[in-house]
Amino acid sequence: MKRTDLAKNAGLKIQGKINQAGSPGRFGNAAGALPDRREQRKLDQALGLVPFAVKLNGELIKQVQEMVQSRQMGVNEVVADLLKKGLAAA
Repeated sequence: MKRTDLAKNAGLKIQGKINQAGSPGRFGNAAGALPDRREQRKLDQALGLVPFAVKLNGELIKQVQEMVQSRQMGVNEVVADLLKKGLAAA
């Protein structure tokens, strides 16, 4: 074999080892192991949650986002709380 062929084979060998090594757990599939959409939909249905899309004014959205940050809750919980209070007052 020629010297260049030996170097090429060594490079391919190194590249193969790099490809087999995989990525550490903090990257790739293991990072943020969130359920996919289908699994999330099943979890939401088990909790009795139903998707409900609405279009709101930008000012209202900003107020809701401020409430989310101040209460340290999720958007869904804050909106549900606001709807309950609004419907109770109506």
